[in-house]
Amino acid sequence: MSEKVLDLLDEMTFKPDNFNLTVLFNACAEVANDRAVKIGRKLFDEMPHYYRNDIVLLNSAIHMFMKFGDVQNAEHIFDSMKKKDIITYNAMMKGYVGSVMSEKVLDLFEQMHLKLDNVTFIIIFNACAQLANDRAMKIGRKLLDDMPNDYQNDSVVLTSATHMLMKFGDVQSVEHIFDSMKKKDIITYNAMMKGYFENDMCEKVLDLFEHIHLNLNHITYSIVLNACTQLANDRAIKIGRKLVDNMPHNYRNDIVLLNSAIHMFMKFGDVQNAEHIFDSMKKKDIITYGAMMKGYVGNVMSEKALDLFEQMDLKFDNATFVIVFNACAQLANDRAMKIGRKLLDDMPNDYQNDSVVLTSATHMLMKFGEAESAERIVKLVRNKGIITYGALMNGYNMNDEPWKCFKILDEMKQKDIVLNEIIWNILIGACSKIGMIRRSQYIIDQIPLHIQNQKQIQNSLIHMWSKCGSIEKAQNVFKSVYDRDNVTFNAMINGFGLNGMGSEAIELYRQMPNNLHDEVSHICILNACSHSGLLHQARSIFNEISLKTEKIVTVMTDCLSRLFLFDEAEKLIDEYEKTNPPNFVMYMCLLSGARNNRNRNLSEKIYNRMKCLFPDQKQRLLSGAVLLSNIYSSVGEHQLAKNFRSNQIKELGTKVKIGLSWTDGSGEIVTFKAHDHSHPRSSEIHVEADLITSELIEDGYKCDSSWVTRELHEEETIESVLCGHSERLAIAFNFIQRPIPEFIQITKNLRVCGDCHEATKRIARIRQREIIVRDANRIHHFYKNGQCSCQDHF
Repeated sequence: MSEKVLDLLDEMTFKPDNFNLTVLFNACAEVANDRAVKIGRKLFDEMPHYYRNDIVLLNSAIHMFMKFGDVQNAEHIFDSMKKKDIITYNAMMKGYVGSVMSEKVLDLFEQMHLKLDNVTFIIIFNACAQLANDRAMKIGRKLLDDMPNDYQNDSVVLTSATHMLMKFGDVQSVEHIFDSMKKKDIITYNAMMKGYFENDMCEKVLDLFEHIHLNLNHITYSIVLNACTQLANDRAIKIGRKLVDNMPHNYRNDIVLLNSAIHMFMKFGDVQNAEHIFDSMKKKDIITYGAMMKGYVGNVMSEKALDLFEQMDLKFDNATFVIVFNACAQLANDRAMKIGRKLLDDMPNDYQNDSVVLTSATHMLMKFGEAESAERIVKLVRNKGIITYGALMNGYNMNDEPWKCFKILDEMKQKDIVLNEIIWNILIGACSKIGMIRRSQYIIDQIPLHIQNQKQIQNSLIHMWSKCGSIEKAQNVFKSVYDRDNVTFNAMINGFGLNGMGSEAIELYRQMPNNLHDEVSHICILNACSHSGLLHQARSIFNEISLKTEKIVTVMTDCLSRLFLFDEAEKLIDEYEKTNPPNFVMYMCLLSGARNNRNRNLSEKIYNRMKCLFPDQKQRLLSGAVLLSNIYSSVGEHQLAKNFRSNQIKELGTKVKIGLSWTDGSGEIVTFKAHDHSHPRSSEIHVEADLITSELIEDGYKCDSSWVTRELHEEETIESVLCGHSERLAIAFNFIQRPIPEFIQITKNLRVCGDCHEATKRIARIRQREIIVRDANRIHHFYKNGQCSCQDHF
């Protein structure tokens, strides 16, 4: 009722005495709003001189100014006081804690030569808890050890000590104090549970909660709800639901508790209950909306997050920006792009320096495919930390620019930023995408051993070495994993499959414990069979699988299509579609097989069906159109291919993906496109490419015109078109290096064409160099004997 105290002041017709002033200072301290600040300062300024030695009055004034956040005036009063008692020091120290200036608390404490009271102990323990540094730990522990017996049974003092020790992470000492306490109230239990929660010991929170036989307060509810949220296991779900169901009526309008309950139910995946609480709330704040939207994002329901965002009529905080940017990143559709860009454009200047907000914006723009815009955002971040750099590198991987990750790595090293396992995992992902053994080894050599030995990193390394074509290195990592899980086995099985080692993949799949088999295991092994032409084994494994998911049926369709078993593949699709919606990728597998079989009629039938079934998937349909136009070209219908291709591009309104090949023959990653003349040594590269072509012709090679996918321009020949493909230029680039690399490695973003496949087999034999080519589907090891690991199943 402190506002009423101030109202009475307006009615007073006499000057307040020292007692009145003390009451008024305390009232102003409690209210601490603009009115109270104005009144309090005026009263102090007009205070008669003879009151300026009144210690009680001055203590109240110190307390008041500290509550106003006016530390300077409080310090001025304190310094001017001729006599100070323990209450004076307590008022100053409590004020410092309230203003988050606990180092000053300890400075003042060390100057004191007075007997401490219980309030002093509480304040110092709180200051030490706030700091939790070496100095605070030393002072706090000594104070606790030297504490007189009078305070050993003071539950308030001991509760503050509990809070302090929990902040120090000294759970064992806290538990000793807690067990020794004769009397425990709900505040004591709350301090213990909060400490457990802050030390990531949420199971202990629930253990202690189940032993409480006292009336719970709102703090208890908040702590236990948060612990249940953190755990989100069966026990937590049971306790959390019961706690909400039994919550007293007087707490059902407590916005803080209801926000915690929403957050908890969302973590449980119980969206319906969270929505019920939200709808029942009479008053909602920005945290309420944040909990709901964050929950929707966490449950992959970002459209609902945007629906709610558009209903909001509150001032946004930084959490709102982060959540909405994340929702837009998750969706990355037209609506999300529109909302995300507008929110970013309209973002107040206050948030232009918030690294967390800007990092979320970076992630969003990367998901939109706007790498340049994301880079501009990152430049705004003044103090770039590991999270910002991680978002940028992750974005480069998403946008097929993994080589940029290595430049970021160099920048981080220059700033002496210590890399954690998340960043190393992103860099391993970049190495996987680039697929170069030498570059990958250079990065891996920099990873500390204690990080290399973490299972998540080991699993990523198996995948990386497999994608680089070094199955031996992948196996070495696999053998070093002590506690192999399904991810470990799946990575190795997939690695064998990618590298044309189907039999080895089957052997490992059979060795894998049955309880570890999952959908990914089935996909990896069927894919391995598909790439090695192991039809019998694929059928056998497919028949063993009880739950044939969409992806599993898709891989089996691919296996049958590669072997030109189109009737069986179509029958499998028809059977699947009896109970499921059509799947685009299944039809692409059929179309790809028909292209390799040069089956024009089947290809036209499949593509027309795809256009009927998937009219909105324009970018993916264009890939099908390119395949069909290639089929027309392969049977000599070049004009039809040209017209069909251009008509489909116009109709679908999308662009054809440009074919690229990259290699590291010079130590740096170099990228080529077909007929590329951009490299500084371009003339040498093309001379070498012509020389290789001459050697191929001498060896009996004849260009396969069926792989010319467009009409020839004037002065072009079939030979010049095919021999100018990006992988041919990448191979030639390696051969002009001195010394010539021991092995040549190339990665393509599209599938290798049949003519380049045949040519590369011959080049490996003629030039006696092993050539590793990773295309969009698999890895080809071209050996010096002129054979390929894929056995022509490409």
